[in-house]
Amino acid sequence: MSITRTDQKKSMAYWKAGTAIAVAASMVLYPGFVREAYALKIFGINLWGSDKEEEQFLDPVSFKVTLNAPGADEKLKQSLENSSLLTSEPDKPASGDLGLLIRARDDRERLIASLYENARYGGIVKVTVAGQDIDSIPPNPSFNRSGPVPVVIDVTPGPVFTLGNIRLEGDVVGRDLAEYGLVAGGDAGSLAIIRGGNKLIDDLKSEGRPLAKLTKREAVANHANNTVDLTLSAEGGPVAPLGDVAVKGQRTVDEDFIRRYSRLNGGEPYSPEKLRKASDRLRKLGVFSSITIKEANALSRNGSIPLTIEVSEGKHRYLGVGAQYSTTEGIGLQGYWGHRNLFGKAESLRIEGAISRLGEASNVQDMDYSAGIIFTKPGVFNPATTFTTSLKAKTEHPDTYDARSVTGYAGFSYEFNDYDTASAGLEVEWTDTDDAFGNNQYLTTSIPLEFVRDMRNDKLNPTEGFRASVSAKPSYEALNGTFFSTFEGSTTGYKGLGSDDQVVLAGKVAAGVLVGASALEDVPATRRFYAGGGGSVRGYSYQEISPYNAAGDATGGRSYVVTSLEARFKVTETIGLVPFVDAGVVSSDIAPDFSDIRAGAGIGLRYATPFGPLRLDVAMPLKKYEGGSNFGIYAGIGQSF
Repeated sequence: MSITRTDQKKSMAYWKAGTAIAVAASMVLYPGFVREAYALKIFGINLWGSDKEEEQFLDPVSFKVTLNAPGADEKLKQSLENSSLLTSEPDKPASGDLGLLIRARDDRERLIASLYENARYGGIVKVTVAGQDIDSIPPNPSFNRSGPVPVVIDVTPGPVFTLGNIRLEGDVVGRDLAEYGLVAGGDAGSLAIIRGGNKLIDDLKSEGRPLAKLTKREAVANHANNTVDLTLSAEGGPVAPLGDVAVKGQRTVDEDFIRRYSRLNGGEPYSPEKLRKASDRLRKLGVFSSITIKEANALSRNGSIPLTIEVSEGKHRYLGVGAQYSTTEGIGLQGYWGHRNLFGKAESLRIEGAISRLGEASNVQDMDYSAGIIFTKPGVFNPATTFTTSLKAKTEHPDTYDARSVTGYAGFSYEFNDYDTASAGLEVEWTDTDDAFGNNQYLTTSIPLEFVRDMRNDKLNPTEGFRASVSAKPSYEALNGTFFSTFEGSTTGYKGLGSDDQVVLAGKVAAGVLVGASALEDVPATRRFYAGGGGSVRGYSYQEISPYNAAGDATGGRSYVVTSLEARFKVTETIGLVPFVDAGVVSSDIAPDFSDIRAGAGIGLRYATPFGPLRLDVAMPLKKYEGGSNFGIYAGIGQSF
């Protein structure tokens, strides 16, 4: 068995900030609430993202924008540029002269909100179109269109304000202001004020008070000393349990299944965390494009809080392709088709196929092929249990062996909580191999058992947390009457350093042992241990790290230890550099022999995308085999682990 990683923004009437802070405007206009859309269509198939036609413009008017912000630091400049739609969408024409004027006025509001977000309450924003201040332009403007209409935005940032006197009233009086980021001399930006007020309400709701609300948020800017005095008042309301749960928006997914799978049970104590977890749980089913859980505005007669789960179903059928490349393993291509709601309760059917070693194998017979069909039924006995069954066929031709196999599997997984999952099943595999021990056939029945704790903050690109797993696979090979078992464990950890996780340290340790079977040839080659390749020790060929017999043929081993360490540096928001070191050993003994440790080192390039980072790694073996690989280049999607 090979070691793999499961496997990645009034003219100087000029709009000086007044004494009352426009908090609501800041929330609505905050650029962070605007999200870019991504779409990909190949051969007429929309793989993800929006498939809407491009927006059509009546009487299009082109323009040229100049944004001047003297005295602004880099952070403020970036915030202003992100807030200005005229600046960020210069190629999007306006609909007529009036349309351009409206967009310019909207931009001013956005820029004022941006100044407030950065605690610049004495800032000034002036906008001119074709040399005229937008407040002096009549409602039926007519601009010279002999060229792009010039739009000039002048921003005078003004001083940075800080928080002055802060007072809490009502049911939040006496709370520690520091817990809410509200301290004298601290950040007075409108978003910081909003976050502090929202956290007050979140804390009240976490006490089981679903009707908690902010009754006052009053901020007054003092231009004499550049401070903001803040008053926040909140009303907690009664403690209440969860009540009836209604479901809206579903079309083909069973309503009772949605309600049951959410695990929002009437009578249980209310908490926002339960609602968040229910939303995440339903989202992971993959059948909904949007999920919103709303609380009623009043308690029911029995004192409980009614809930409504509003869903919008996505496309249930999907088609996808994937690819990876390495100099040691060639090109790999995958394709799959699936249905996410086969029988109305989020049952998933997936048919997949793959071909690999393209460009590395000398002929088509030496390439690797696989095909499979997988059926998954969530919530089979209870919301926490998932049933999976699959049938897969493979033809593999790594340098260490040739194998043809058919594998059937059926099993269950159970979620103990948000982080811990256990699984158990039954697997039957027929294998025909050619390896260091000649040609052999095997019929192996196994009971795969696994426990996983996943505390990562992001499954595709984690910056904090860890993932640990332990597994056992007791097996019986019927043709030779051999009992054997494999035991494996692995852990990966992540630690972000610096502001915005500019550097992430990532490490992995994995180990395994094979017990039973008096001779290695009694164990299928696909169940023995190897290391090396893009998913293991980079710089070496796929499965190159192995014990070898006297004839120089790889036999596979009974034990292994593999470790990796990466430092993931963020160069820009989208580009990263990753120096790394991998090391591993595979032994023919049950206890690993560390006398022949093989290590590889290299550097990788990462490019962030909405579906995970694109990865390109280059590595060299630090202790190469005679006649072995000199280097390896690996490309794929997602982090290496």
